[in-house]
Amino acid sequence: METTIFTEYPDVVGVKELTKMLGIGMNKAYEILQSNQIKNFMIGNKYRILKTSVIDFVSRDTRTE
Repeated sequence: METTIFTEYPDVVGVKELTKMLGIGMNKAYEILQSNQIKNFMIGNKYRILKTSVIDFVSRDTRTE
C-alpha cells in the first residue's frame, strides 16, 4: 500500500523534522525516541528515523483512539 503522508520529507529524518511531522516539541520527540516508541538508529550522536517508522507510529497511535 502506497501512502501519501509526509511526502515533503526525506526517507530518513532527524529530530527536528520529527517535531514538525508530529507537531510536538523537542523534549517530547526525545522522550518518544528514547522509549523506542518510534524505531530509530543513531549515526554518531544523532538520531535518525525512517519516514516509514513515523508513519507506522502515527498509524498505530490513531488506531488506539
